[in-house]
Amino acid sequence: MIDELKALDGFRDDVRSWCEQHVPPGWREAQAGADHRQFAEFHRWWGAELRDGGYFAPHWPTELGGGGFDLLQQVILFEELARADAPRNSLYQVALYNAGPTIIHAGTDEQKAKFLPDIVQGAVWCQGFSEPNAGSDLASIETRAVRDGDEYVVTGQKVWTSMALEADWCILLVRTDPTAPKRKGITYLVMDMRSQGIEIRPIKQSNGQSEFCETFLDEVRVPVAYRLGAENDGWGVTNSTLASERGVVIVELAERLRRNGLGAFIDAVRTWTDEAGRPMSSDAGVRDLVARRHAETAVLRQLLLTMVTNIVRRGGVGNEASIVKLVYSELLQGLMNDATSLQGLSGQIERPPVMSAGWETGDWMYDYLNSFAWTIGGGTSEIMRNIIGERALGLPREPGVA
Repeated sequence: MIDELKALDGFRDDVRSWCEQHVPPGWREAQAGADHRQFAEFHRWWGAELRDGGYFAPHWPTELGGGGFDLLQQVILFEELARADAPRNSLYQVALYNAGPTIIHAGTDEQKAKFLPDIVQGAVWCQGFSEPNAGSDLASIETRAVRDGDEYVVTGQKVWTSMALEADWCILLVRTDPTAPKRKGITYLVMDMRSQGIEIRPIKQSNGQSEFCETFLDEVRVPVAYRLGAENDGWGVTNSTLASERGVVIVELAERLRRNGLGAFIDAVRTWTDEAGRPMSSDAGVRDLVARRHAETAVLRQLLLTMVTNIVRRGGVGNEASIVKLVYSELLQGLMNDATSLQGLSGQIERPPVMSAGWETGDWMYDYLNSFAWTIGGGTSEIMRNIIGERALGLPREPGVA
């Protein structure tokens, strides 16, 4: 695998050169204190820059408007974007890595022709999966869809709908057969966020952001033509969405953790002093802590290399994606906790919220608060351990679990 990556040095040079010319210097400082509208405007601009450079949808086939990059090229692209400290393409995360791959996998030709070009041109999507009583146990959703001719009439509530305020479309899980076993009565729909009957309420979080939202649906009409897969077979379609979410895109997140997280942490420890004015770097316990996080980051990188190698050999994402997601999210949270603890009270002064939709702002307290989303979103750590135990280790499913 290492030899194959070296053979792509020319591609790496091209990406690195593009980043040098297009990543705006000082963009983090310019975005400090930005409100939600300013955040969205900036990321729409950045999405257009990536689109013009051919890097907006690198994993999509060229005939569908993507870059057509193979897996190793995607790895290099993500590494170089992280190396350049480029903005993450977070406004379009659901569109590019959840909705798009699901439509490619399960959509009809008509659905692909309708939705995919709009995604490439910058349509924003959100994900209507979780509900107040169905988060980790996603199959327990209660949002109801009743067939009425060529439409479904949808009523219910979704929560943690990231970027719902900006979204044009929503991938939506609904229950169409309340009498069926919970995984058998779910249908997967695409909902126009401009439809009548939709109310969006932003949720203010502990970090000051409000990109998560509650979404209330009151007899919203969704065309049957916007259903992905068969009626009551939405759970199978959902698995392809979640597989995409836990796929190779985490390479970029892990590289940012290594550079913006661990690297910045080490630099900070070199400058911090304890209450007596002694350099923290002279403390054996602190040095041990830094060494442990460095080793864990190296382990994560090796896990990623194993995952990518197996994807190349196998042609798809396997159980290791759940392992990588678990290790990444818990390492991230642990590292941010360490940095916040060592920085002390000076890092806990109230400041304007930083609109990031990511953790890597350099504000340790803010990033620590935001890190909790990563051990929840995309599958909680507890769910990841269940998946690893059952699918990777072959452990028996807990009695009574459907």
